[in-house]
Amino acid sequence: MAEYRIVQCTLDEHGDAILEIFNDAITNSTALFEYELRTPEKMAAWFELKHAGNFPVIGLVDQNNTLAGFASMGSFRPFPANKYTVEHSVYVHQDFRGQGLGRRLLELIIEAAKERELHAMIGGITADNLASIELHKKLGFVNVGTLPEVGFKFGRWQDLAFYQLTFETPAHPVDG
Repeated sequence: MAEYRIVQCTLDEHGDAILEIFNDAITNSTALFEYELRTPEKMAAWFELKHAGNFPVIGLVDQNNTLAGFASMGSFRPFPANKYTVEHSVYVHQDFRGQGLGRRLLELIIEAAKERELHAMIGGITADNLASIELHKKLGFVNVGTLPEVGFKFGRWQDLAFYQLTFETPAHPVDG
């Protein structure tokens, strides 16, 4: 496998590459239940939300400093009692798939969640994305439910499966 370096992604350095990866997912997959391509303005707002919530965007770059993929996390639900739970996502550029980068990125975002003493990570995965489901299962995620026919894309209904990984942290959770 080629050598990849871990980076903390920023809008200035990686925004265009992440935008390209997102727009490929919108156009060619059900990984995002979106129809409209994202714009540079939407990328700026996305990065601002990550920064405001202290949520990392972890990338892997090759020897040419090309972003091969990234993982991020964000609020699961915007309520105070959900502060120890995040939803994560992992995307690999189409030119870099099949090299184990999705697994490495998922491992990195899991480690970041543990470092932040979160309690649960949730992945919302289109139910027919068997490769992503198997990857999540291999890393300890369990299916906690599937919402049937909650998205409509590419001319058919899409089911959304939720996979959860629960940590023993934080040691002393608090209300408020």
